[in-house]
Amino acid sequence: MSLVVPAPKPDAATEPAIKNTHFWPDISPLELRDTLRLEGTVTAKRLRAVIKFALTEVNAELYSYRVAQLAQGYKTLADVPADQIDDESIKVCAYLRAVSSITAAILAERYPNSDTTDAGSKKAEIVESTVDELWRDGRNAISDVAGVSHCVIGLL
Repeated sequence: MSLVVPAPKPDAATEPAIKNTHFWPDISPLELRDTLRLEGTVTAKRLRAVIKFALTEVNAELYSYRVAQLAQGYKTLADVPADQIDDESIKVCAYLRAVSSITAAILAERYPNSDTTDAGSKKAEIVESTVDELWRDGRNAISDVAGVSHCVIGLL
């Protein structure tokens, strides 16, 4: 019989919210940890660093969008007119989805399981596929915030 003891889940004192730039919402590592089902397997320090990287990626992709919204007088993403679901702007939901997807993709890329058996090789293929899907989900969520199409198709 085996006993598996999960790593303890950090609390708000060890994982305070990450302050974002003035336009974008702050990010709660605890909520993101719960969304991604990380429990305590990823240290608070490592998760915080990865979330910050994801924030810089998403914020950079949406820089022009932010400038345009600020020029129209909207002070935060939540102020931008959009449908609401559960009293939250769908643009804010999409922004949070972009950050969580890119955070998950980075974690899966940088900290894979070290299993080198045949089963591990098959799992690596699944993880690679999952990473691609997470990056796609992040890019699609960025497009949703900006209100643009998910893909660009050109004819050669």
